[in-house]
Amino acid sequence: MDQEQVQQFMKSVEAIESKISAFSEKADNEIKSIGKVSQDTQTAIDNLGIKQRELADDILQLKQRQVLPSDEHGSDGWGSQFTKSDEYTGRLHLLKGNRQFGSIGFEVKNTLTGSDATVAPDRRAGIVPGAYAPLTLESFLQSLPTSSNAIEFTKENVFTNSAAEAAEGAAKAESALTWTLVNMPISTVAHWIKISRQLASDNAALAAYVDTRMRYGVNRKVETQLVSGDGTAPNISGILDTGNFTAHGYADAALGSTLKKLVLIRKIIGDLQAAGDDPDGILLNPADWATIDIDLFTTAAGQSLRTLNEAGQPMLFGKPVIVSVGMTADNVAVGNFAMACTVYNREGVVVEMSDSDSDNFTKNLITLRAERRLALATERPAAIRAGDLTPA
Repeated sequence: MDQEQVQQFMKSVEAIESKISAFSEKADNEIKSIGKVSQDTQTAIDNLGIKQRELADDILQLKQRQVLPSDEHGSDGWGSQFTKSDEYTGRLHLLKGNRQFGSIGFEVKNTLTGSDATVAPDRRAGIVPGAYAPLTLESFLQSLPTSSNAIEFTKENVFTNSAAEAAEGAAKAESALTWTLVNMPISTVAHWIKISRQLASDNAALAAYVDTRMRYGVNRKVETQLVSGDGTAPNISGILDTGNFTAHGYADAALGSTLKKLVLIRKIIGDLQAAGDDPDGILLNPADWATIDIDLFTTAAGQSLRTLNEAGQPMLFGKPVIVSVGMTADNVAVGNFAMACTVYNREGVVVEMSDSDSDNFTKNLITLRAERRLALATERPAAIRAGDLTPA
């Protein structure tokens, strides 16, 4: 390499640095005035950075080839002198710095924060669902279909049992039995939501999720209504509605001093069995069952009371525990639910859609409506005993 070529390299380096310095100053002014570097300035700086890195590669290749290598006396040729010069070393250090850090040679005095909008996000597949509380109560109740808008049945009201021993030829005792005709209307549980037609057409997974969520919403409300519906139209007459159960009748004083909730439940089971109704379930709120479960595991006497059946269902005193989000807190119901109650299904959950609701047609919207029609008939209130879990 001759002196002219060396000078040409140095001029190229100086020219690029001069341009970078000019654009660096321009970028500083743009940041101060408009808060960011303009697209044109950024493009020019990027191009200069590319040229700067290419020149660095050329110089490094010259050094690696050792143009005009040293003679046996150790004298340096032009290439070696060039690459060892202070000026080259300084330039190369700057070029390497720009290559290493991806810098384009200008200083920005502002502190820049935020994310790069050009980086594609890592999109996760599927939809993160909301909570789906387990719906457990209905599976313990007898269920029958109906094609009517009301359920009517006759149930025993009062039975006066006067049966007694009778002497030969003496008058026999007379008993009494009264009946009540009950009419239970079919209730409707429903809700609706609007979605865009584009969503329904273009995102099948999301549309299916909305459908599932709407169905769940109906059945979640049914779970509460089956327990605490007050029977006032359009509500269902639930298990704890007046007249649908027999009060357990226990006060705090009758429950001893320890494990009172367990003592209460055991006494109710005994009362039902004495009356001829062997219970098939203990209905509790999840929080109340957690409290009882802790008592069972933290007392030696309680550990033998809690078991699991073949299906993994918790058992207490040999009876299944129905843990239901529909059960009101601090209440308990023990009963022969299969014999006491019947769910009459007029219509299962039906999801329908329409673009004719309100201004849906002009706005390209679809109204989704989910509804279910059913009634709960409590035919034998005596088979269920319920009341406060912590009575006064």
